[in-house]
Amino acid sequence: MSHHAPLLPHGQAEGSFTGPRMTVPRFQGAKARGEKLAMATAYDFLMARAFDESGVDSVLVGDSLGMVVQGRSSTLPVTIDQMIYHGEIVARACQRALVIVDLPFMSYQVNGDQAVANAGRILKETGAAAVKLEGGALQAETIRRIADSDIPVMAHVGLRPQAMHKLGGLGRIQRNADVILADAKAAEEAGAFGIVLELIPSEIAELVTKSLRIPTIGIGAGPHCDGQVLVGPDLLGITPGFSPRFLKRFAEIDSQIRSAARAYVQEVHAGQFPGPEHTHS
Repeated sequence: MSHHAPLLPHGQAEGSFTGPRMTVPRFQGAKARGEKLAMATAYDFLMARAFDESGVDSVLVGDSLGMVVQGRSSTLPVTIDQMIYHGEIVARACQRALVIVDLPFMSYQVNGDQAVANAGRILKETGAAAVKLEGGALQAETIRRIADSDIPVMAHVGLRPQAMHKLGGLGRIQRNADVILADAKAAEEAGAFGIVLELIPSEIAELVTKSLRIPTIGIGAGPHCDGQVLVGPDLLGITPGFSPRFLKRFAEIDSQIRSAARAYVQEVHAGQFPGPEHTHS
């Protein structure tokens, strides 16, 4: 099956955002410059390219692909090979956004050697610029090992989906300010260049953000973070039935997909498509 639309990364759409490539130092320095950072997740070429050309500062290849791509109930089954597969596709699509790839469950928890090896695989095999792992104080030595290997690493505290069983499930707001702040500071001291704050009260996120030199990226953490991240299919409205308080749908693509698909089926069944204008002679 052929597709004649230009798919090369340099085939930018008219009116697409252009600018210098976002690097780890530029990303980290945005906080001092007072610049907010916009991050979104993507898992395939077309969505990554659209986000990249729309001015998104960073594209995260999240292990959330376990739920929004694979249809699973959690991120736990996702493997390092799957992350590399999707990471390479996304990195090839992005010409300017900083591409970060998640280290999935049990790809870094065994020991520092395992963590460095898997983080290194991600950079070598995907072309991404950085990795992300969940944890703060308990993972500080792992963060340090990865960072000391010249692999940029982002941390993730508050609600940690990979720790869903320990924390009592997904969607639970984390309210222990002392623990969250200690985790964030430990991650910064270990060498993380940024940190995701997930599902924590706004006042705690503000405290953490003011206490760190590195940028904080919030999801369900209020407006005081240095940036925000949303799952791409969520912000586009392709995940019906998922409506947490923190989510703003910037489109309702699911209904448009269903409407287009129904119209296609009806025209094929009725013999209306393809018409003469779609037929080669």
